[in-house]
Amino acid sequence: MSSISIGDFSNLKGDIHLVDIRSVEKYNSSHIPGAINIPAQKLLLNPNNFLDKNVKYYLYCQHGMSSRNVVNILCKLGFDVVNISGGYESWIINKV
Repeated sequence: MSSISIGDFSNLKGDIHLVDIRSVEKYNSSHIPGAINIPAQKLLLNPNNFLDKNVKYYLYCQHGMSSRNVVNILCKLGFDVVNISGGYESWIINKV
């Protein structure tokens, strides 16, 4: 499984595909700028509807635990996904 810190993520350049896997309510309340919302349950039900295997995606949840599990599953299915360690909470603390 691939993982990245919020600091290293913030230093990435180019076309970044960021996915917030939290609930719609949490996403609508606040999220990392540029993120799209695909709740974990919906994403795991049929990832091919949402992700392209030729694109790298960075996933996050509230604390980084759920996204780590989702990344593990998606990696086994052949998707290029990276977990953002610490999730949204880490971004709030570091606000980079």
